[in-house]
Amino acid sequence: MEIREIELPHAGHAVAAYYLIATAEASSNLARFDGVRYGRRAALHPGEGLEELYNRSRAEGFGHEVQRRIMLGAHALSSGYYDAYYLTALKVRSLIRRDYDSAFAAGCDAVLMPVTTGPAFRLGEKLADPLALYLEDVYTVGINLAGLPAIALPAGFVERDGRRLPIGLQLVARAWCEPELLALATQFEAAIGLGRPIPAT
Repeated sequence: MEIREIELPHAGHAVAAYYLIATAEASSNLARFDGVRYGRRAALHPGEGLEELYNRSRAEGFGHEVQRRIMLGAHALSSGYYDAYYLTALKVRSLIRRDYDSAFAAGCDAVLMPVTTGPAFRLGEKLADPLALYLEDVYTVGINLAGLPAIALPAGFVERDGRRLPIGLQLVARAWCEPELLALATQFEAAIGLGRPIPAT
């Protein structure tokens, strides 16, 4: 087995492209949840009409994060911004897929990379900052955009604040190569001894 470094030149744009595409799709797909045909139906007061029903049903039925993504997606798809945001993100998605295709064409069986930027953060630590939470996806969203299979594996521990925290790696394979990916993951687990019990901290 040979391990070598590769370049993914457009990986730095993956988070921006992913959240434009994902929020646009969420906004479009969730528009049907209006309290009439789909989703939660809020109670109407005398004299209120459909607009109040739509607004209240969506406010009561969707959490803050879902509402945030719907608003971002509606903006990205709005007149005047569609070409600048959504279509540009689709072009970046094609470039990201091309980067992975180039790596596989050069003889790579799989790409090995981190899953997150660091070990697990404390429960609720990043909820106040959605952007920081979105940036945690920097190593995974490009794979989603490229439409490739990947598997995350535990790969060891790091010390932080006196505690041993797990870190992970992921393997990415060509499209439709899930059996080969699973076989490689099994070999990786055997090589680093993940079959042994993890000692308690």
